[in-house]
Amino acid sequence: MRSWNTIMVSGGAGFVGGNFIRHILGKKEFAGRVINVDALSHTGNPLSLRDVEDAHGTKRYVFERADIRDRSAMDRILNTYGVECIVHFAAESRIDSSAFTTSDFITTNINGTLTLLQAARAWWEGRREGLFHHVSTAGVYGSTEAHELISEDSPYNPSAPYVASKAASDHLARAWFRTYGTPVTISNASRNYGPYHFPEELIPLIITNALSEKALPVFGRKDDTRDWLYVTDHAEAIWRILTRGRIGESYNISGENALKNTELVQHISRVLARATNRQEKDFASLITFVEDGAESPLRSTLGCDKIKKELSWKQAFNLDQGLEATVRWYLDNQAWVEEIRSGEYLRWIEKNFSKRKERKLL
Repeated sequence: MRSWNTIMVSGGAGFVGGNFIRHILGKKEFAGRVINVDALSHTGNPLSLRDVEDAHGTKRYVFERADIRDRSAMDRILNTYGVECIVHFAAESRIDSSAFTTSDFITTNINGTLTLLQAARAWWEGRREGLFHHVSTAGVYGSTEAHELISEDSPYNPSAPYVASKAASDHLARAWFRTYGTPVTISNASRNYGPYHFPEELIPLIITNALSEKALPVFGRKDDTRDWLYVTDHAEAIWRILTRGRIGESYNISGENALKNTELVQHISRVLARATNRQEKDFASLITFVEDGAESPLRSTLGCDKIKKELSWKQAFNLDQGLEATVRWYLDNQAWVEEIRSGEYLRWIEKNFSKRKERKLL
């Protein structure tokens, strides 16, 4: 079993990366330090980790505003903190936006991953051990047939610029392992949900709009089927890979909760009704499906037998438990939602990371 003293998390101010940081800093078996490296795009919010910073201080948690495409910044951070393990979340990830701002996805997701791999290879050369874990998406496999589960051996079939860029970065990580011996592992995960998810995403949008009695827009076809993974289950799966996973291997991470969009919103309506002592129909009546005009429904269902068998991982949350926890978190943290929607976190970033400070940091 591997252990780490210093873990660098790229994209740690985002939804999944931030939850991963919070998760591992709460684990008894990890006594080390996390270096959170984030360029702070529109979904990067360091304020979501205020509790972590207050609890651990710089002895265990450090935030660095830097871009993974900046080689000199990556070299400096790896050297300054003696990074032993990199968990690479940082990516442009809005699939709908990728059709219009394709170059941003290429430069960040492909060129950024390349730069980070090059920096890691140079830093670890001659050192005893290290690990580069690349966090990817189920989307690289494309759509599946009914009742078909995607395995780690399934062919890639990306259908949008975002997932094409993630597929390319997966292949880069594999190539660095096979060509240079850089210690690499890869994970491909289902769609995540849970605390600190930006309100513009599907599940938090439904929850927060429902609480305000606003329309609940669900984009995509009613029969679109996706698997949903609670974010701390994802974090624990990655931790298992970091400490026990086989170098050079890929692992699928799934919630095993494959649902049509219609079924998902019905689930959320039931959970909201229980949490607020209201009727399910009060929320269901607000749902509006906004179809995208595609001819056939998307189906994305990951199998995760490999990580269960090899690393003894399993989900701690089924869908009802995960949605209950998510709804309760948004009920208890409406001030955070308002802060995000008001743009207050962006103003905080501008105030605390001026151009002068940013140049000094990089």
